[in-house]
Amino acid sequence: MRNISPQSMLIAATLSVGITIPAFAHIERSEPLQSLRQSFFALVGMTFGPMGDMVKGEIEWDEAQFAAWADDLAAVSSVSVERGFAPGSDKGKTRAKPAIWENPEDFAAKLADFRREAAALSVAANSGDKSAAIAQFKQTGGTCKACHDNYKSRGYLY
Repeated sequence: MRNISPQSMLIAATLSVGITIPAFAHIERSEPLQSLRQSFFALVGMTFGPMGDMVKGEIEWDEAQFAAWADDLAAVSSVSVERGFAPGSDKGKTRAKPAIWENPEDFAAKLADFRREAAALSVAANSGDKSAAIAQFKQTGGTCKACHDNYKSRGYLY
């Protein structure tokens, strides 16, 4: 396990506070677990999406900004979203497929893969090696796709 610098711990703590306030504002009282999941994945998307735009050349490459987004993604990925998939939370407004609750071990493994690759993306993005950062971005994106293919519906399920 790697040592976590005090600066990284401060960033994670600050991000946690920054995540908590908007997430509470988003919580639908009748479906709090679905709201937790949706908030988590919205933060992942809002972090990962602009990185993809940079990789595709849709926005100018900025090494420092890419690294900052990668750090944010690694921090966000560590949030315990699993509690949002409690038994019975497969009902209501959700895009989570029933397969999540039918295959919890596989879903957990895919989430662990995402967390591992997001952490590696932070390391690669901070290395100063653009090629390594882009390669790891693609590797991280592959973990998203692997989970989406089996566990995310394109539209909301009711």
